[in-house]
Amino acid sequence: MTEEIHKGERIAKRIARAGLCSRRDAERWIEAGRVRVNGKKLETPACVVTDADEIIVDNRPLPGASATKMFLYHKPDGLVTTHRDDQGRATVFQSLPQHLPRVVSVGRLDLNTEGLLLLTNDGGLSRYLELPATGWKRRYRVRVHGRVNEERLAKLKKGITVEGVDYKSIEASLDSVQGTNSWLSVVLREGKNREIRRVMEALNLRVNRLIRTSYGPFNLGNLEKGTVEEVPDKVLREQIKGYFKK
Repeated sequence: MTEEIHKGERIAKRIARAGLCSRRDAERWIEAGRVRVNGKKLETPACVVTDADEIIVDNRPLPGASATKMFLYHKPDGLVTTHRDDQGRATVFQSLPQHLPRVVSVGRLDLNTEGLLLLTNDGGLSRYLELPATGWKRRYRVRVHGRVNEERLAKLKKGITVEGVDYKSIEASLDSVQGTNSWLSVVLREGKNREIRRVMEALNLRVNRLIRTSYGPFNLGNLEKGTVEEVPDKVLREQIKGYFKK
C-alpha cells in the first residue's frame, strides 16, 4: 500500500480510504465541485494524487487514510441503509453508536429487512466485497405466507427470470411450517435489489419477515438488535486476504 501511494492513486480511492465515503460517492462529490487538489477545483475523477498533493474536501483538508476496520451490525427493520433519506425516514447511520468512525455499508438491506449488515471505514473494501467476483454467500432466514412447493424451491438452484430480470442460482429449502406461514433457509451469491422478495412473489409466496444471518465468513450469531461489534484486525485480514494483498 505504501508503494502504491508513492506512485499515486486515483483521487476517489484516496477519499474512500480516508473513510469519508465510498469511492462512487467520492466521484459524485468531485463532479459536484466539492473537492480541490492543490487549490484547483476538480471537475473529473480522472485525477491521480500522491502524498505530496494537498486535497481539500468541503473546505477541509483530507485526513490521512485510517487503519481499515470492519464492524458487524444487527440492523433492525424500519431503518433505511443510507446516510440521508429524502422521505425523512430513520436511517441506519443515524442509529449507530456515537463512538464509531465514519463508516459505509457493504451493500444494503432494505427498509423491512433485518439482520447482519457489514460496516467499514474503508470505502475501497466496501466496493471490493460487493463485487460479484468476491463470490461470498449471503444467508437468510425467510418467513413466507402461502403454500410452499419444495420442488419449485429446488429449481431455483438453476436460476430464475422474473419480469425480465435474471437471477442466478439460489439455494432455498423449507425448514418448518407454522399454520399458513413457513420458514425457509435461502442462500444468495449475487444479492440484487429485493431479490428474495421478488423471487418468492414469483412462487406465489409473500415474504413477511426477512433476516440476513451471515455475509461470507461473518455471522450474526447472538448479536442483539441495534448493536455493533468490531471484527478483530487479525480475523479481518485472515478472512479478506485478497483485499489486503492487493
